[in-house]
Amino acid sequence: MPPSSSSQTRQRQVLIPLTMQRPSQPDHHAQLHDLRGFTMGTTWQVQCYANSSIEADKLQAGIQAELDQVVAQMSPWEADSDISRFNRAAANSWHVLPADFFKVLQHSLFVAEQTQGAYDPCIGHLANLWGFGPKGKITVAPDSTHIQQALQASNWRQLKLNTTDQSVLQTGDLEIDLCSTAKGFGVDQLARYLQQIGIHSYLVEIGGELRGLGCKPDGQPWWANLEQLEGQTEQVEYVAALHGLAIATSGDYQRYFIHDAKRYSHTIDPRNGYPVQHGVASVTVLHPECMIADALATAMTVLDPEAGMDYATRLHVAARIVVRENDAFHEHLSPTFVAMMNDD
Repeated sequence: MPPSSSSQTRQRQVLIPLTMQRPSQPDHHAQLHDLRGFTMGTTWQVQCYANSSIEADKLQAGIQAELDQVVAQMSPWEADSDISRFNRAAANSWHVLPADFFKVLQHSLFVAEQTQGAYDPCIGHLANLWGFGPKGKITVAPDSTHIQQALQASNWRQLKLNTTDQSVLQTGDLEIDLCSTAKGFGVDQLARYLQQIGIHSYLVEIGGELRGLGCKPDGQPWWANLEQLEGQTEQVEYVAALHGLAIATSGDYQRYFIHDAKRYSHTIDPRNGYPVQHGVASVTVLHPECMIADALATAMTVLDPEAGMDYATRLHVAARIVVRENDAFHEHLSPTFVAMMNDD
């Protein structure tokens, strides 16, 4: 069973994937590797069981190389990255993108269309305006004129993709920012890399986003606790078995600034240009792909609680939405999330 709770008063709910094959146990000669590093402005960690022919230092280097490639393609903080070069490109110029970059952008545009702009991969100008982009932090909220200018300059409806050659048109001043899903893609990329080199029991984590597969030699899966907010007093603790499953969480508590006694979170509503103010404090999504979970968690954070839950229900996605109401938190669980629950 999952590890014991730190609080004896909490009820524990175990989340089990709804569709999964029985995981195979690592060979009894398999070695546990616990590797760590830095990427995308945060930390990464990989725990895995591998046969003795896979050396730890080479595995560490291979993992870091995969992540460095994601940064080289999709980090707006790197001046020479593919995304930064596109954002600086001349108007009316087409640009062939690397396959991974195009895949993430294409999925981001799909979510933008589904949510009618509650999720927007062209949020770069707004992210910078509010001090959450590569141009640096701010201490004073921007005025409405600059917000309207940013909204008009760059939005998902201006994106034009050519799937034949995987190119995208810079229509002029488009500012793509994939930070809300590139980290999830990086988790998926490491999962694919590990499986390609013959590792089928692993737990991957980048900045709190997780994906796991298989089980440990004792037959236990890779267990992961869902994030609890500071001050959240619900007596339920969720623990997920990560076999073929990923977890992504988005919340207004992760990055924010305060101006004139008002709290502005890094989650910006691309439809009006302002940080969300409707009370959604945290959204956790469980999905086989972390890239998808990452994008959906962000989209549901922007949508109000009712619309976010309707979206999760339509997609049959396991989601937990935590809403801040005065000094209390209230949870909303999607039907698929509830279906995964098993009392400990």
